[in-house]
Amino acid sequence: MNRRNLMLLLGGAMIAARALRAQQKAMPVIGYLSSNSPSPSAALLAAFGQGLGEVGYAEGQNVAIEYRWAEGRYDRLPALAADLVGRKVDVIAATGGSAHAAKNATSTIPIVFTGSGDPVGDGLIATLSRPGGNVTGVTFMTPELTPKWVELLSELAPQSGVIALLVNPNDAPIAERTIREVQQAADAKGRQLRILKAGTESEIDTAFTTLAHLQIGALVIGGDTFFSSQGDRLAALAARHAIAAIYEWREFATAGGLISYGPSVTGTYRRAGTYTGKILNGARPADLPVEQPTKFELVVNLKTAQALGLTIPPQILARADEVIE
Repeated sequence: MNRRNLMLLLGGAMIAARALRAQQKAMPVIGYLSSNSPSPSAALLAAFGQGLGEVGYAEGQNVAIEYRWAEGRYDRLPALAADLVGRKVDVIAATGGSAHAAKNATSTIPIVFTGSGDPVGDGLIATLSRPGGNVTGVTFMTPELTPKWVELLSELAPQSGVIALLVNPNDAPIAERTIREVQQAADAKGRQLRILKAGTESEIDTAFTTLAHLQIGALVIGGDTFFSSQGDRLAALAARHAIAAIYEWREFATAGGLISYGPSVTGTYRRAGTYTGKILNGARPADLPVEQPTKFELVVNLKTAQALGLTIPPQILARADEVIE
């Protein structure tokens, strides 16, 4: 091959490479940031993808997704968020308690969060209706649910003068707010409250050992993505120690938990996917109101109740959206 033909060949290769890079750049990129692990998040990812599909996006076809998983280690979130910002993704989907890390990493890249707690009180947004800045999303409204958890637990275990609350200390803002809300609800019901904390599997085991030692038979399990990945373990430990436990999401009840009351977690992730797609289509986060759940599900697992020797009060069964037998 002579020099002229070689230069033509190299020039053609460079043009093709630039065209390929331009084509790749034309496909928007979502940065998916989560405190959780991939396997327990499969149903949530499917729901997120469904939401994207509702506004015309499909992963691998007209949108790419860069995944970053903290594997339950919240201290890894800042570096993971910074990595996504460095890669100049078009929008960050901040799930599982990662919203603060995402917001601290960028004030320009749009962020769509899903999470518990109070996004206004926690400093994520200005107001629910007009978030302002680069952050919007979907909230589970956990603080508003806590009085209902304590009320239901009081009906299930009326003889228990003490109830316990299990929170994940690694997600400090949510844990602290949940503690305050449950404490207020317990005080209103004349119940003492014992706080237990667990951020690892071994700490969950220790917490249940403590409950058994203290002979506390009523437990509120705070909403947390780490706990959602431990549904089978939590249900098995509650059954082993004969503890009546209430959870936020129906997935806990279907995994063998006694009772759950809260919004649809998959529905929330689907809406987050829709919001992410809207932003890719040109919407500004500041103009998208933070969505709140409009429906709360009460799910009762009668099989678990029978194993615990509990009789579910008729008024709870009458209000249940689903009874698992």
